[in-house]
Parts: sequence; structure tokens; C-alpha cells
Amino acid sequence: MDDDMIRIRLTIGSTPFPMTIRRSEEETVRKAARQVDNLTNAYKEHYPGLPEVRILQMVAYQLSLEGLKEKGRNETGPYNAKIQEFTKLLEECLDK
Repeated sequence: MDDDMIRIRLTIGSTPFPMTIRRSEEETVRKAARQVDNLTNAYKEHYPGLPEVRILQMVAYQLSLEGLKEKGRNETGPYNAKIQEFTKLLEECLDK
């Protein structure tokens, strides 16, 4: 195993997940597992009696939705186009 790789064991819900990850990613991986656990517990509390598979589907949906919203916020394409437009106008003004 690469020196940069480590073996960890995450427990999400009651299920253990042994995995090999980069040492530099350990904090993020553990934080993601805690986030899933926290959301799962919140849904279990809010919807008692709902089957765990349904709760996990809701957690997956919520995390996916949050990820897509965040990705949309980081989209710089429209800003880059505007910057290029302003740069062209500025260059035209400076050439006069």
C-alpha cells in the first residue's frame, strides 16, 4: 500500500465500511460520513417508522440536491463572458 494511503473503518448507521483512502482526504471522508449519519438521524426522528431504505433515499436526494446547487453557484461561465466583453470594450477605449 502506498505510504500516502491509509485504511479506515467508517460506520454509517449500523453498517461498517472498511476503506482505503488518501491520508489527506481522511478528514473530509469522516466529515461526509458524519453528515450522512446526522441527516439519517434527523429523518428517523422526523419520520418514525419509515423504513431505513426510504430514509437513505431521502438523505441521498438531499445531499445530491445540495451538491447540484453548490455546483451551480460555482459556475463562472457567465461571469467569464462578461469579463471578456468588458475587456474588449476597455481595449477599444484605450486604442482611441
